[in-house]
Amino acid sequence: MSEASVQARHKTVPVDVGGVTVGGGAPIVVQSMTNTDTADVEGTARQVAALARAGSELVRITVDRDEAAAAVPRIKDRLAQMGVAVPIVGDFHYIGHKLLADHPGCAEALDKYRINPGNVGFKDKKDRQFSAIVEMAIKHHKPVRIGANWGSLDQELLTHLMDENSRSAAPTDARAVTREAMVQSALLSAERAEEIGLPRNRIILSAKVSAVQDLIAVYREMARRSDYALHLGLTEAGMGSKGIVASSAAMGVLLQQGIGDTVRVSLTPEPNGDRTLEVKVAQELLQTMGLRTFVPLVAACPGCGRTTSTTFQELAQDIQAFIHDSMPEWKKRYPGVEALNVAVMGCIVNGPGESKHADIGISLPGTGETPTAPVFIDGKKAATLRGPTLSADFKQMVLDYIERRYGQGAKAAE
Repeated sequence: MSEASVQARHKTVPVDVGGVTVGGGAPIVVQSMTNTDTADVEGTARQVAALARAGSELVRITVDRDEAAAAVPRIKDRLAQMGVAVPIVGDFHYIGHKLLADHPGCAEALDKYRINPGNVGFKDKKDRQFSAIVEMAIKHHKPVRIGANWGSLDQELLTHLMDENSRSAAPTDARAVTREAMVQSALLSAERAEEIGLPRNRIILSAKVSAVQDLIAVYREMARRSDYALHLGLTEAGMGSKGIVASSAAMGVLLQQGIGDTVRVSLTPEPNGDRTLEVKVAQELLQTMGLRTFVPLVAACPGCGRTTSTTFQELAQDIQAFIHDSMPEWKKRYPGVEALNVAVMGCIVNGPGESKHADIGISLPGTGETPTAPVFIDGKKAATLRGPTLSADFKQMVLDYIERRYGQGAKAAE
């Protein structure tokens, strides 16, 4: 991991979640969540597997009723049959205390519980029901994420803080008070969990909001006031480019400041859309910031009037798909290949220079240029490609380079 341009990480207590370390300086963990009915064992197991294979290192599932809780051990069994060992997190709201008590197999099978302090119980039931979930986590040696949410904030706490603010000699605006309520909801709940007996190294905090500036402000304050491991995520981020941009903007600022131990990009999928997109976006965010590496990067120019053909666009798309499809096998055969940089450029202006900066790069001819494509390897011109086999020839050169640099022969020579 390269952190030359990233500030020192906020020091947090490490938490073990089913064999995955969150916090304590460990690599930032990517997670996602299913949108299946958890009672559908096969459908949920298949989506968990798809998310895990896409790179989700933790997967959260909804546990909202008896049928869902009863399905959890069967989902874990089905995943084991599929060869998928990703840790599973149970998302509990309203009746988590009852579901965990009534379904001990679920309580044991899950790798982490998620509690929302805003809806775990109300008035006199709140502490009793919160305590019941924490005690169950202690009994089964499970970590807990205490996740406050803007949309279901503890109204009793919020009302108390609003009243205090109104009596203040210098009251702040309501939004600032709500942010403070988010921070206090998470921190006070964590403090209570520790009083009950849950160790600090089994607590992760989150405070989900849907506006970029609110998320940044809330997490800065949580990081300033605690050393709990922190889960980042902009809730209700939205669909498509809006959700991607909003999540990246908010989490990018916090990650740059060293805040955040695990992340989720919460995208609303298109109808019947690919749920794994949010995993890909989270990985790309971490990789472009230099915090982790997951897949080889393909640099490609945006195109301009000098590149009126679609040749370089088609080749860039082809190479990116080739790398994506090859990665499952490459990871097994070529450790470290995810750090590879490939360039596919479109004309003579920046093409040769950018190609030289990549591990392996090709500079295609722009409009009116000589129909040849120089290939650069480790900064030096290695070949000139042309003709209808250009794409296949370049792919072969990429494969040959990977074999030389990351294959068994390269290791034997070290």
